[in-house]
Amino acid sequence: MNTPADDMPTTTHAGPAQPPADDTAAQAYCRNCNAPLLGPHCYACGQPVSGLVRPLGNLFGDLMDSVFNIDARILRTLGPLVAKPGVLTNEYFAGHQIPYVTPVRLFFFLCILAFFVARFALDGTDAVKFDAGEGQTSKMGAAMSEAQVIARRDAVLERLAKAKTAIPDGPGRRGAASGIESGELQARRAADARIKLLRDAAAKGLPPPPPIDDDFSLNGTPWNETSNPVHVAGAPRFVDAWVNHKIGRAKHNVTRIKAEPAQYADAFIGSIPTALFVLVPIFALMLKLAYLFKRRLYMEHLVVALHSHAFLSMDLLLVFACIALQRAVPVNGALDNLLEICTGLLVAWVPVYLLLMQKRVYRQDWPMTLLKFFVLGACYMMLLGFAISAAAVASLVWL
Repeated sequence: MNTPADDMPTTTHAGPAQPPADDTAAQAYCRNCNAPLLGPHCYACGQPVSGLVRPLGNLFGDLMDSVFNIDARILRTLGPLVAKPGVLTNEYFAGHQIPYVTPVRLFFFLCILAFFVARFALDGTDAVKFDAGEGQTSKMGAAMSEAQVIARRDAVLERLAKAKTAIPDGPGRRGAASGIESGELQARRAADARIKLLRDAAAKGLPPPPPIDDDFSLNGTPWNETSNPVHVAGAPRFVDAWVNHKIGRAKHNVTRIKAEPAQYADAFIGSIPTALFVLVPIFALMLKLAYLFKRRLYMEHLVVALHSHAFLSMDLLLVFACIALQRAVPVNGALDNLLEICTGLLVAWVPVYLLLMQKRVYRQDWPMTLLKFFVLGACYMMLLGFAISAAAVASLVWL
C-alpha cells in the first residue's frame, strides 16, 4: 500500500547541472556552472565564454572593440554622422542602438584621433612661435622713455592685429580671437603702468625706474614669490602659496618654450580634448534649458551633445587631414587648390549641419529653431573661448 508520501516526487538539492556523460552533440556548457551556453556569455552566471587564455591577436581585437567599437558598426556610424544631420541621434532615440557605435565611445575615439592627427598636421608650422630677441625689444617694462614705451606698445599691437586676421575660419576662431584680444589688453595695461612710473619719476626729478618683467609684474612691480606675490582676496594661505608656485612654474616654462616652441604646441593640442570633454555636459545642460518645455530627459540632451561634438571632431579630423596632405603636394598646384576647397567646404558645413541637426531632433518651427541656434551658438562660443584659454594656461603651467 502506497502512502501519499510515497507518491510524491523526491526532490534532491544537487549542485549545478552536469553535462551528460554520453553527450556527443555540439552543445557547449559553461566551465563555471555547467549551464548550457546560448551565446558568448553564460546566462546563469554571466561568465564570458572566451577567457584570457587564448591567442594574443584575439585579445587585441577584443580590446579595440571594447574601447573603440572598431568593427562594422564604425562604418555604419560615420556615414550618417558626417552627411545626415540628426539621423544618428533620432535612430538612437528610436531604439536602434546596436547597429551603431555608442555616443560616448564615438566622441571619445574621434576626439582623440582628431587631435592626434593635428599634432602631425601642425608640426613644423608657425602655430606657436616665441621670438626671444624680438620679445626683449618689445617689452614695455624695459623702456626708458615714454616715446619708447609707445613705440613698443604700437609694435606689439600691430603684430597681434596681424595674428588676429590670420586666424583660419573654424569652430575655434572665436576662442583664438579672444586670446589675442586679451593679449592686446595686457599690452595696453603694461604700457600705461610703465608710462605712469616714468612720469612719476620725472615729476620727482629722479632717473627712470629700472626695467621690469612685463610678463610677470603686479602694478608695475616685478612679481616675486616671496617679496611681491599674488594674493587671492579671502583665500587661505595655502591657496596663495599654490597660485604663486604655479606662476613661478609658468615663468620657468616660458624660457623653455622660447627655446623649443613645439613642446608647448604639443601640450596645448593635447589639452584641448579634455576641455571638450568638460564642455559636453555643459552644452547638454544648455540644451535642457533651451528646450525645457519639450520635457525631454537630460540624458537625451547629453546624447545630442555627444553626437554634436563627435561630428565636430570628425570634421576637424578631415580638416587636419587636408592640411597635412597640403604640406605633401606642390604649392598652388591642382591638388593643393582642391584640398583648399575641401577645407573651406568642411568648415562651412559645420554651422549648416548643426542647425539641421537641431531642427530634425527637436522638431520646432524654423523661427524658434533659428533663435535658439544663434543664442546657443553665441553662448557656446564664449564657453569654448574660455575653455581654450584655460587649456592654454594649463599647458603653460603643467608643461
